[in-house]
Amino acid sequence: MADSRTAYRTCPFCEAACGLELTLDGDRVTAARGDREHVFSHGFVCPKGAMFGQLNDDPDRLRRPLVKRGGEHVEVEWDEAFDEVARGLRPILDTYGPHAVALYLGNPNVHTMAGGLYVTPLVKALGTRNVFSASTVDQMPKHVSSGYLFGSPLTIGVPDLDRTDLLLMLGANPWESNGSLATAADFPGRLKAIQQRGGRFIVVDPRRTRTAGHADEHLFIRPGTDAYLLFGIVHTLFADGLVALGHLEPYVTGVDTVAELAAGFAPQDVSAVCGVPAERIRSLAHELAAAPRAAVYGRIGTCTVEFGTLTSWLVDVINVLTGNLDRAGGVMFPLAPHLSKGRGTGKGFRVGRWHSRVRGLPEVKGELPVATLADEIETPGDEQVRAFITVAGNPVLSTPNSGRLDRALSGLSFMVSVDPYLNETTRHADVVLPPPDALRKGHYDFSFLALAVRNFAAYSPPVVPFGGPDECDILARLALIASGREGSADDVHESMVRQALSRANLETASGSSPAERLLDVALRSGAYEGMSLDLLLANPHGVDLGPLQPRIPEVLRTPSGKIELSFDGLAAETDRLRGALDRPRDGLVLIGRRHLRSNNSWMHNVPALVKGRDRCTLQIHPLDAARLDLGDGDDAQVTSRAGGLAARVEVTDTVMPGVVSLPHGWGHGQPGTRMTVAADHPGVNSNILTDETTVDPLSGNSVLNGIPVEIKALAG
Repeated sequence: MADSRTAYRTCPFCEAACGLELTLDGDRVTAARGDREHVFSHGFVCPKGAMFGQLNDDPDRLRRPLVKRGGEHVEVEWDEAFDEVARGLRPILDTYGPHAVALYLGNPNVHTMAGGLYVTPLVKALGTRNVFSASTVDQMPKHVSSGYLFGSPLTIGVPDLDRTDLLLMLGANPWESNGSLATAADFPGRLKAIQQRGGRFIVVDPRRTRTAGHADEHLFIRPGTDAYLLFGIVHTLFADGLVALGHLEPYVTGVDTVAELAAGFAPQDVSAVCGVPAERIRSLAHELAAAPRAAVYGRIGTCTVEFGTLTSWLVDVINVLTGNLDRAGGVMFPLAPHLSKGRGTGKGFRVGRWHSRVRGLPEVKGELPVATLADEIETPGDEQVRAFITVAGNPVLSTPNSGRLDRALSGLSFMVSVDPYLNETTRHADVVLPPPDALRKGHYDFSFLALAVRNFAAYSPPVVPFGGPDECDILARLALIASGREGSADDVHESMVRQALSRANLETASGSSPAERLLDVALRSGAYEGMSLDLLLANPHGVDLGPLQPRIPEVLRTPSGKIELSFDGLAAETDRLRGALDRPRDGLVLIGRRHLRSNNSWMHNVPALVKGRDRCTLQIHPLDAARLDLGDGDDAQVTSRAGGLAARVEVTDTVMPGVVSLPHGWGHGQPGTRMTVAADHPGVNSNILTDETTVDPLSGNSVLNGIPVEIKALAG
């Protein structure tokens, strides 16, 4: 083709941060493959990245703003859309105050530069305490446990996959997810490399996932009981004299407290609860202690449970007690190029600076649990939420008891969404403001480079020009409206760049957009000498910054300058865990599951990513299916405290007895949506069944796994 050209970009569709090589004809992508010269991914690509062109050019993707008139969404010009936002939002703010407006931040925010740079100014402009995000249906327990241990909720250790000899992995399925809170392009390849160099990886999961199928060992575990298994390991480390802090010795406090708390969780006491034999629990402790280099890694299956924070804490406690934290081949702390090194001390971490109006749930990391969002909308009184802003995300499908939230959104006085789709959530919006597609905006991973298993940097400039406002402009305009100030988006941009230059003691910044100039300031004032936007532009395949390096004590932000194993609330939560040892566990419980071709619900709108057999099935073990008189392909009624749905049965021994599984993110085809392919593959919304009244008390995270359910065959 005469106009054919090549562009290199970081894939924005999951946390792996893979490099893509795109072939373009004009402004359309005609082919996408892995960038073989990329310093981090080395040509790896998954089905989502390979479908970059189809995802980017989806005909259902919104290109112009929508305003709801007469119950229907109609296209308008940008100025008219923002005028409508001001008419809807300002009277509510002026009459009822800032807390009458709620803000929801969806997962895609961490995949955009606007999300990394402009969400905070929007939150400040709104002044509301009713900030919610996808974090409390995903990873908040890890933020909280890391905050208490290391002083900052963003100081998260990642497994040093490329150098470890033994990896114990709980509640994670990177063969499908590509990794989470551990940015690792070609995570499966890195796991295979562990085995090829003579190491092992062990998977603990209620399902025999694709990852478990490749592991050296798979241990079935009762959903939500990982804390018992981990405490059993900790108990053994103390009881058998295996605790060896090594190089961490001068930097750890609270070891005696951990020993006291673990005393009541001997392997023989927890085995019946978690389903892992007591002798295997003991041998796991010995193997972790004896391995030259070992790492324990827990992910979403360990977070979205009743004791999520305690479980996340125990993961790193074991890494500390075996001397495997902050050493090569263990669990280490990345150093992203836009961040600076620390001083080794700080203010530490706390929660509960404010509480939710209705249920009194504490603030964590600047936000409230999304499990109480419907309460704040539905419950009358002072500061009742009357207006709602969503920036990406689809909480009607992704949050607990989402049927209730769906009903609550229909009762709002005003709603505005920044989103490229008219989906199950944004169909309620009075105004929808679509951001440009990935080709038309720059990309830098502010979040994921801080979680990478190898330090590197990469920036992708826009590939084709865009005539309308980009996502930074949209959020800047919303911030102006929220604050009641006059001006333009350019005024916000100039102020932000000016403040950033002042903080960094710089005079100028490179870049053709405000986001690029802000990035340049961050890079030039960051941890790596000589780093800049110009350097990244000159290296489209990325810049390799080397393997992870030890960072303790520099990375710590605790007042003591040490890893603080004990914190307020730990003893009470441990007592609660101990009290649940004798809880009856003879009923069926529901868990979720992932699929490689589906990261978020909007990916269900691409034919190539939903083709093939039905993936939205209720997986059930043959013993349970026989007891309930269910066969493969039958329809079953699934009921929980929150609601009920009908699902197609898939009988399989990949789930353990007593456990059933439904994937998340389905339930499409609602009236008012415009996602044609997804509507043809609707599936069922598993979060109709999850319970918004049950959260992990330390983090406010929703409990999406281990949901008690009843199942019966449907007639016919």
